[in-house]
Amino acid sequence: MTTIDVGVIGTGWCGGIRAAVCAASPLVESLHVAEIRPDRLAEVAARTGAVTATADYREFLDKVDAVLISATPETTHYPMARDCLAAGKHVLLEKPLALTLDEADELIDLADSRGLKFAVGYSQRFNPKQAYVKQCLVDGTLGTPVSALVSRHITRNLGRKIGGRIKLSPAAMEATHDIDFVMWCLAPARPVSVYAQSVRRVMAPDHDVPDCSWITITFDNGVVVVIGAGWILPPGYPNFSTTTIEFVGSDAALLIDDSHRDIVLNRMSGGVVFPLSTMPGEQVGHVYAGPMATETTHFLTAVTGDGPVLVPAREAREVMRVYLAADLSAESGQPVALDPYWRPPVLSAAGTG
Repeated sequence: MTTIDVGVIGTGWCGGIRAAVCAASPLVESLHVAEIRPDRLAEVAARTGAVTATADYREFLDKVDAVLISATPETTHYPMARDCLAAGKHVLLEKPLALTLDEADELIDLADSRGLKFAVGYSQRFNPKQAYVKQCLVDGTLGTPVSALVSRHITRNLGRKIGGRIKLSPAAMEATHDIDFVMWCLAPARPVSVYAQSVRRVMAPDHDVPDCSWITITFDNGVVVVIGAGWILPPGYPNFSTTTIEFVGSDAALLIDDSHRDIVLNRMSGGVVFPLSTMPGEQVGHVYAGPMATETTHFLTAVTGDGPVLVPAREAREVMRVYLAADLSAESGQPVALDPYWRPPVLSAAGTG
């Protein structure tokens, strides 16, 4: 069996998951982790048996074949990915791919010129419910696609955490998963028009970001998609994420409930909570509930077996164009026409108006 040496940069929530999956994988010969918080670094290194545990990821670049980048804030994604790709390493990068299209193009060109696998962490493609939507479109169950609606909302504790570290909108940080999902489902159709509106009532005073964004996307095959994403749900509502999907075709309609209300824990102290409602997923004893473990294993398999990645960075770049257009539309109040060469002007400091 072919094995590889793997590095994980950033071992917080998502990086911790990826490090644990790598440590347990027979495809990984050795694991190397980088984390700037000493206590967390020591914790993850002890739990995973990492060969290298360092605050500086550059210390292990000459020891690994592939790197998984899960660092925050998101401003670190571009320079870290650039360093890893320039060093000849395959890369799985959490979204966003970059903050600008110029940065994204540089990274993609760098990976292509070196023949490297460069994937972006749109983990919801590995969600079985969303994979089923894709299958029903591919096998003709839905007939000709007509319209789609996706509503994704997370709790304000997580929203404040994100809004406190970077001024990106819900379109860029949450709806991005669903933009990727519908573009994956409807390919090779491409978006030609984006119109969005945002609301700024709860998060704006402290974090200068919108509470939610509602985005209408028209594709060149006539399909219209509406995506809503926000991060101000009360903390007691589904632990981190609640999502509903409607995909309507000429022959059938597919309704997906991913609201995590199928498990309810009602406590004398603390009231009702909805377990297993995180987007990445979580370990539950001997099993893993959620898509991120599968996504991580897929990347390892793609590298060791020289196969394709499910979410190539070039597709993530097109998702960037759509959410950047959504931010511009919300700021200007006007729809944005997307031709194949469209690039956004520089937005305001918050990126959302």
